[in-house]
Amino acid sequence: MNEFGLIIEPHDVMHENVVVPAVDGIPLTEWLEFYDDPWFGGVRKDDLDAKPFQPGKAQLVLGCNCGIASCGPLVARIRADQKTVVWDSFRRPHRNGTVYAELGPYTFGRKQYEKALDKLLELR
Repeated sequence: MNEFGLIIEPHDVMHENVVVPAVDGIPLTEWLEFYDDPWFGGVRKDDLDAKPFQPGKAQLVLGCNCGIASCGPLVARIRADQKTVVWDSFRRPHRNGTVYAELGPYTFGRKQYEKALDKLLELR
């Protein structure tokens, strides 16, 4: 089982804080650097849904490193049952349509996952 976390960090271009999901303490942006793809960045709070990172087919998990989430987002399928939340099927729907087949799946304990999301909602 993986550990889910959220990192709030300043964005170099937008000059505001962004949200970066973390898996086992490593920001998701760093996981993508293993694939030589440094073009992703955190998501501005204004670009997140009211309840972000919820189950669905193509959920926004990272934005473009320019700071505009819709420019070149990373999306994932998020599935949940009573005990777990799974992130898989990572892809970039724009530009070259890259599929990151070797990224994930990441399986999180549902209680720990929801606790991390609650902390994010408190910051909004």
